[in-house]
Amino acid sequence: MWIADTWKDYEVIDTSGGEKLERWGDYILVRPDPQVIWNTPRLDKHWTQKNGHYHRSSKGGGEWEFFHLPQEWSIHYKELTFHLKPFSFKHTGLFPEQAVNWDWFSSMIRERNRPVKVLNLFAYTGGATLAAAKAGAAVTHVDASKGMVNWAKENAAASGLSDAPIRWLVDDCVKFVEREIRRGNTYDAIIMDPPSYGRGPKGEIWKIEESIFPFLRLTAQLLSKDACFMLINSYTTGLQPAVLSYLLNTVVTPQFGGHVEAGEIGLPVSSNALTLPCGASGRWVCTPQ
Repeated sequence: MWIADTWKDYEVIDTSGGEKLERWGDYILVRPDPQVIWNTPRLDKHWTQKNGHYHRSSKGGGEWEFFHLPQEWSIHYKELTFHLKPFSFKHTGLFPEQAVNWDWFSSMIRERNRPVKVLNLFAYTGGATLAAAKAGAAVTHVDASKGMVNWAKENAAASGLSDAPIRWLVDDCVKFVEREIRRGNTYDAIIMDPPSYGRGPKGEIWKIEESIFPFLRLTAQLLSKDACFMLINSYTTGLQPAVLSYLLNTVVTPQFGGHVEAGEIGLPVSSNALTLPCGASGRWVCTPQ
């Protein structure tokens, strides 16, 4: 398992009864987590000293309950700064477990000692974009939500990356990739964090189990002859690490060679030194590691 264990401004304090107790900078949140299927004693004092609690509804969705929580605040990861705010469906605008991937590909970008063009698809609020840009890459950031792209721009400014070579695009990722292929554009690295379910601009249904393989085949056409890495993230329970490994070994390795590895990603839990699983990642690199 790849564990994001170098945070200072974030921690999972405890987990129990379908929920996780987290510290985001100076504030404590309680949020639901489907992986937390155990019900252990809630001994940590922060369970009763929380600033925000997202209550899941039995009818789907849910709502926040706040206790002296600002509308927006910031946390830092190394040289990066992220603005946070609780919004619908329990999220805060950041997936802290992805820091383990940021560190991995940042080191690969720096080791190249040459310009690296990175394409970040389903790029959300820009965690991977900022990490790649800080490492020296030129990044194309693509997300279908204008609000998320604007949020990512704010994070870039807060991280001192306003003048970094980042191209911000509000676009459907499938349509964008198709156009880039027609234009003959290529990238040295591709990052994708596809949703489990979504709809395209004309009502097209995206179900990751059905869509990820054709999309990966499509996107792999954008890898340059000097491509250095490809990263796929999944929060869908059915897509185990071995599935991501199989996808990359089927689509990318036959054409580019290199090496594939895949694993669970996770966060350490302070109260018991165990690890909370948070999804899976598949990594292709151009040369064996």
